Amino acid sequence: MKNTQRHTYRFDPHTLKYEKVLVTLRDRVRRISFSVLFGVVLGVVVVVVALQFMDSPKERAMERELAQYKRQTRLLDDRVERAEKVLENLEERDDALYRSIFSVAPISESERRSGIGGVERYAAFDNMTDGEQLKATTKRVDDLTKRIYVESKSLDELYEMARTKTDRMASMPAIMPVAKDKGQVVSGFGYRFHPILHTHRLHSGIDITAPKGTPVYATGDGVVRVAGRNPQGLAGYGIVAVVDHGYGFQTLYAHMGDVKVRVGHKVKRGEQIGTVGSSGMSTGVHLHYEVIQNGNKVDPVYYFFNDLTPEEYEKVLEQARQDNQSMS
Repeated sequence: MKNTQRHTYRFDPHTLKYEKVLVTLRDRVRRISFSVLFGVVLGVVVVVVALQFMDSPKERAMERELAQYKRQTRLLDDRVERAEKVLENLEERDDALYRSIFSVAPISESERRSGIGGVERYAAFDNMTDGEQLKATTKRVDDLTKRIYVESKSLDELYEMARTKTDRMASMPAIMPVAKDKGQVVSGFGYRFHPILHTHRLHSGIDITAPKGTPVYATGDGVVRVAGRNPQGLAGYGIVAVVDHGYGFQTLYAHMGDVKVRVGHKVKRGEQIGTVGSSGMSTGVHLHYEVIQNGNKVDPVYYFFNDLTPEEYEKVLEQARQDNQSMS
């Protein structure tokens, strides 16, 4: 059997001969250790390079999921934006058309856009990747949800108004309290000089002059709530009547010569409730007439649309706008 063991030789320049190099155990251990160490270092370098410049299958999957999430977020933002535009159009029609038909106040902007919850509601997004985008989208969705709820309640209210439209239109104060050929508006709604108190103050109705004893008519269907001379809370109004028309409307007729109805009496539009006079704090024969809507006194001239032509209405409007003194 041949010996296949290999030996290492070294040339000796002094003896000019090749001499066998004896490899000790220590040398062998050193060589093996170096080879192992080199392999480990090379492996580490390869792994670091791979991690730095190459994505693992799990990372690639996560990147695909992240890209998909971003696409879905953009699509959601687009859908929210389209829904916001549709809702804005509906809100505009609600305020400018539907509610104007029934003469009710539009919904305030603060009521439509009041916030939902507090700051803590969105705190969970603060430490998330792309948390700001998620927070902004969530806020938009919450705002949209609130506005949809408000609009839904408004449509329910409008539906109820439409259902009772016949009664509502009959109850609305829609005519002049004195026949248009018998009386004339001499002082309108707004700040006017008071002839007795000698100061500028809010004139909360209109003054209509007419001959003493001219009939005063209810301007809409309703129930008489006040009738008599100087009732509590209405000092200075003289002989006065207040009619509750429902649906948030009341009308007041003051400084009359007498009253033809009693408290609790149901009246129809055009039914006589009194006569023109000069009772209370008055400087002449006239009727002081007010319209109260939802507790607020409003300009009565805007409700003279049932028995005036456009030309007559413009004339009455011009008379009411004159800056003069009131008669009471």
